Amino acid sequence: MNPKPAPQLKTFGIRELLRLIVIGTVLAYFQIVAVGRWVRAPRRGWPLHASEAVVDAFFVLGPTFVKVGQLMGSSPGLFPKVLADTCLRCLDEVPPFPGSQARAVIEADLGRGIDDLFSSFDDVPLSSASVAQVHLCVRRDDGREVVMKVQRRGIYHRMKIDLRIAYLIARGLEKFIPFFATANASAIIVDLHAATFAELDSAVEAKRQASFRAAIGAFGDNAHVTAPEVFLDYCGGRVICMERMHGSPLDRYEPGEQSELIVRRAAKVWMEALVLHGLFHGDVHAGNVWVLDDGRVAFLDFGVMGEVDEQWRALLLDLFHATVIDGDFTRLAGTVKRLGIVAPQMGSDAEVGAILQSVFAPMLSATLAHFSLADFIRALVNMGKQYKTSSPEELILVAKQLGYFERYAIELAPNWALGTDPFVFKNVFPAEIAALAEARGVELPE
Repeated sequence: MNPKPAPQLKTFGIRELLRLIVIGTVLAYFQIVAVGRWVRAPRRGWPLHASEAVVDAFFVLGPTFVKVGQLMGSSPGLFPKVLADTCLRCLDEVPPFPGSQARAVIEADLGRGIDDLFSSFDDVPLSSASVAQVHLCVRRDDGREVVMKVQRRGIYHRMKIDLRIAYLIARGLEKFIPFFATANASAIIVDLHAATFAELDSAVEAKRQASFRAAIGAFGDNAHVTAPEVFLDYCGGRVICMERMHGSPLDRYEPGEQSELIVRRAAKVWMEALVLHGLFHGDVHAGNVWVLDDGRVAFLDFGVMGEVDEQWRALLLDLFHATVIDGDFTRLAGTVKRLGIVAPQMGSDAEVGAILQSVFAPMLSATLAHFSLADFIRALVNMGKQYKTSSPEELILVAKQLGYFERYAIELAPNWALGTDPFVFKNVFPAEIAALAEARGVELPE
């Protein structure tokens, strides 16, 4: 969440130029195909045909673009609805690679043959994503059913070149469009670069997954939420062995009596991990948050997971203390100044606090079904113009995850407001929340 600049992103040579030409050619080709489809089926409308062509091109262009599609599909407030909805295909329609390649990667990483490791191994993956796919197998030593997450071959070099191109484009957009300058687009690419290449180290991901699982149980009150157990002796640089989860993605869960509570439980664990343990799960799209057959919520895929330092945790604590507990944004203003987001001479704490309140309070106190990531970033842009500053990428990345929860809330919890829900912050502000619940006569759920 707070990486140092990555100089290699600034490299742009012949390989990057050739790749840029390929990207432009593929995108143009599929738009030409879309024109033909539109002529044959005009009733479906040009926006839908064009959006489908964009997603088809993303699949051809590979993992980096599939990740872009996932972002677009999970941020409907930032992109046209038809495009965002079509990009949801990037969450669960990624073409798999052959099982023989998965076997080869496992054997190379673990130094043993598949038949020595497993009594059975399914070559057809359970699921396939932009970076890796998951295979069902049974461990030979203890007969336990597990899944192996296996990386795509050659992914490192492809994504490195694509991210260099994305960084160049982001820098250009920042120079000419204030929205992207204040949204700190290039810094977000730097963060994505750091997170992506951490994701490509499966040993690091496995340890982070184990840390997140431990954090869930830290307070003893999150029995309805889990993460798969990791078996480190079966993990390597490109493979992770973990407990199999039986369930389905959160966005396929049918609305009912428990649906709002399920979203609240997921948000509570995510928030506690972020502000109390410094573990930022930066990819909570529906494919990575499941409802299990036994009713528990499960967090999956810890590739995009950062560690939040104390100063940014302090900022988030001050922000949510203001929205949930006392409405006082003055303390947040002081923290914002100490972090250098705004200069001290830009106004008193009370004056800056009033601006911060106008930006954050309406959105975080609204029902999340009406949370607009686009409106949030526009508000940050306006604040940036007033104070001549750019928004920290940390806030943008947190807002992106709120955009994911927005999608869930629309269907499952339309009347719920994350930013003012005492339950979500039960362990974050224990004394204040207990007093608040007692004063309101509210019994917090388990």
